[in-house]
Amino acid sequence: MKDGFIKVAAATPKVKVADPEYNTKEIIKIIRQAGDEEASLLVFSELAVSGYTCGDLFLQDPLLEESLKGLMEIKKETKGMDMVVTVGCPLVVEHKLYNCGVFLFDGRILGVVPKIHLPNYGEFYEARHFAKGKREVKDILLDGEYVPFGANILLECTNIPELTIAMEICEDLWVPLPPSTHHALAGATVICNPSASVETTTKEVYRSALVSNQSARLLSGYVYANAGEGESTTDVVYSGHHLICENGTVLAEAKRFVNDIIYADMDVKRLVAERRKMTTFFEEDSEEYRSVPFILPVKVNQITRKFPKNPFVPSSREEREKRCDEILSIQSMGLKKRLEHTNCTHAVVGISGGLDSTLAVLVTVRAFDMLDIPRENIICVTMPCFGTTDRTYQNAVSLIHELGATLKEVNIEKAVRQHFKDIEHEEDVHDVTYENSQARERTQILMDIANKYNGMVIGTGDMSELALGWATYNGDHMSMYAVNCSVPKTLVRYLVLYYAETVENKELSDVLMDVLDTPVSPELLPPVDGVISQKTEDLVGPYELHDFFLYYMLRFGFPKAKLYRMAKLTFAGDYDDETIQKWLDKFYWRFFSQQFKRSCLPDGPKVGSVAVSPRGDLRMPSDASVNIWQKS
Repeated sequence: MKDGFIKVAAATPKVKVADPEYNTKEIIKIIRQAGDEEASLLVFSELAVSGYTCGDLFLQDPLLEESLKGLMEIKKETKGMDMVVTVGCPLVVEHKLYNCGVFLFDGRILGVVPKIHLPNYGEFYEARHFAKGKREVKDILLDGEYVPFGANILLECTNIPELTIAMEICEDLWVPLPPSTHHALAGATVICNPSASVETTTKEVYRSALVSNQSARLLSGYVYANAGEGESTTDVVYSGHHLICENGTVLAEAKRFVNDIIYADMDVKRLVAERRKMTTFFEEDSEEYRSVPFILPVKVNQITRKFPKNPFVPSSREEREKRCDEILSIQSMGLKKRLEHTNCTHAVVGISGGLDSTLAVLVTVRAFDMLDIPRENIICVTMPCFGTTDRTYQNAVSLIHELGATLKEVNIEKAVRQHFKDIEHEEDVHDVTYENSQARERTQILMDIANKYNGMVIGTGDMSELALGWATYNGDHMSMYAVNCSVPKTLVRYLVLYYAETVENKELSDVLMDVLDTPVSPELLPPVDGVISQKTEDLVGPYELHDFFLYYMLRFGFPKAKLYRMAKLTFAGDYDDETIQKWLDKFYWRFFSQQFKRSCLPDGPKVGSVAVSPRGDLRMPSDASVNIWQKS
């Protein structure tokens, strides 16, 4: 449970209909198994103690008495366990029968939640047996003790304040305004749902969408446990289709028709971070809730959850291709609007043969095609100097030729040498002055060519470089519209790859593939034997690590220790712990020290959930201290 990770589980026993004694034993077996797995929350299916399909037998005293007896045995089993258990059971309250979900913890009943919406259509006829539950909470006497009874119960973990648990039962989720909506607005971060949803063709897809979408709307975790094998098949079949979701993501899903137990590590700190950012989430809610405190020990549990190495890039090819096409459209539409607004018919792009400038010119081509402006009006300028290699130069030339844009070559060696002379800098001193003089000379040329053609300089730098400050202030840092400003380096690669794989021009595709195969470099230092000598990732660290840090730090505000723990799990076998720690330290230092460059960024389109624009997603002082983040 350290760092906000809570292991949750969903299960259903293989019941015998109307046999609470047998079902209780099966439930207890599962509780012990979940305890061995160190689950902190276990949700059973609807009416698991009695079985959901008892029909008119629910009106018989023997079944109700044995169900209550079984519930008390299950309660005793939870004594000494660090786990909240939610179990479904029919209960008589004030001479009325209710379909209930019961919160059990450490040998106690923390609360009883009655089902509010009773389906009475199709194969369902619950209103024949059960009374409709109410939201209002009152105390009832149950087996000699007073316990809260009502839908508006919140279990609040006093030592893990991000964990607040609430419950709704099956049909409650399927109505237009589910109780879970009110629960979440009242502070619940995890919703439990003991359910008995019948299995019919296509129901699985609808059910999955319903649960995952509700977790997304509520910015919550959602544990859905469905009835399964053992229920009566007189008219219908139950599949045991359990789901564990977190803010729209399915963390775990049971295979149907096998009564599996599923587990997942839910991150409640992540959920709370999302709610803090969305200031419209909490609205006034007049309903009163009963808060029930409980304590879970905070321990370093083993995390089985997987984190994507490239959180900005979809893992499936189909989704990745769809995302790439969408991003290219967003970038080009942004540029199209700017060109239209300024009545600009020329664009100037500095082309190096590297990934970023390649993506920028591809986006520019798309925008020009949308506006029916001739591609010849895209002026691509290659500016070779001390570090330029033949490979990148030839790729730049071939790329522009295949795209049908205009290529201009301006060798800047003479101008830079003159600049060294003017500022009294020795050419053999390969320091930051040596490098930045080249970058600023290139930007001056691009700006002046843009003036000459009444055009617009298109920025090429990506978001990862901006996050690390890996840009020359008033050099490649500056442009008139920055199409790549919210695209991280790991995603740039896939965008270029997508273009290469979908373009019909084989020669253009071959050039793009070679660009992808070229090491990332600013090419500001002389090559060695004609080969790039300055590799960016040797200096600032692997971009896949930095993009991983950037995503979780900016998107969810995770502290350094949590990022380190997640990165160790994710990149095990790729980087040792010392290497991850080294580049994590470097990431924080560079991110904070280089904010002044991001504070004056040119305009550019936001394409994803993380961006560093000072006008939108990152309003951060340029002189903020990094100290507490380095210690976090």
